[in-house]
Amino acid sequence: MLEVKNLKKNFGDFPAVKGVSFSVKEGEVLGFLGPNGAGKSTTMRMITGFLPPSGGTAVINGHDIVSDPLAAKADLGYLPESAPSYRAMTVRDYLAFVAEVRGFAGAAGAKRVADVIVQAKLEKVAGQTIETLSKGYRQRTAFAAAIIHDPKVLIMDEPTDGLDPNQKFTVRTMIKEMAAKGKAIIISTHILEEVDAVCTKVVVIADGEKKFDGTPAELKALDPSGKLDVVFRNLTMKG
Repeated sequence: MLEVKNLKKNFGDFPAVKGVSFSVKEGEVLGFLGPNGAGKSTTMRMITGFLPPSGGTAVINGHDIVSDPLAAKADLGYLPESAPSYRAMTVRDYLAFVAEVRGFAGAAGAKRVADVIVQAKLEKVAGQTIETLSKGYRQRTAFAAAIIHDPKVLIMDEPTDGLDPNQKFTVRTMIKEMAAKGKAIIISTHILEEVDAVCTKVVVIADGEKKFDGTPAELKALDPSGKLDVVFRNLTMKG
C-alpha cells in the first residue's frame, strides 16, 4: 500500500531527514514516533507531496509521489496537525465542499458526505458551524474530510494531541475501524500510549534517522523493563 524509499530532506546545509525507509501494508496501523524535531512532520509532508524530497520517494498504492503526484494523492488521505477548515461553514456544508473538490457531485457527493458523517460520528453536530465545535469534534470533522474520497492510505499527524481521554478514545476507535476496512494508516505522534492503543507496527526516528522498525512487542523487548518510555529514551536521547 505504502512504501517509503530512502527519503531525504535538506534545508540548506542542515539534513533534517537522512534516508528514512519503511512500508505499511493493508490493514496495518504504523506509529511513527520520535521526539520533537526528529523529522516526523517533515517526513509526513514529503510522503504526502506537500514538500519535495531532496532524495528518495514514496510510493502510494503503486503511484510514485514524485513522478506521478496526482495519482498518488488520489489514493491518499491526509490529516495534518491543526488541520485547517472554514470555521463559518457548517460541518455538513464543509464536507460537501470537500467532496466537490474531490470530484463528487450530486447524489454521489451527498452519499459521501452522509457516509463520512456516520464514520466520524458527527451526526449530532452536522448542522453546527465549525467555529462552535469542541476541539474533539473539529478533529473529527477534519478526519471526515480526509477520508471523504475513500483513500487507500491515511496519514495522520498528531491526531489525538490536545484531546481529552474520551475524545482520544473516539478518534482511536475511528482509526481501528478504518484499518479493519483495509486501509494502510500512519500515525505520526510523540504520544507513546498510541502504540498500545492502536498500532500494529512502529517506526522510531531521531535526528532524522530511523532508529527502530518493528512491532510494538519487539519495541518493548528492547529493554528488560518493557516500558515504552525507557525504550524511547534509550533510542532517541543522545549519549
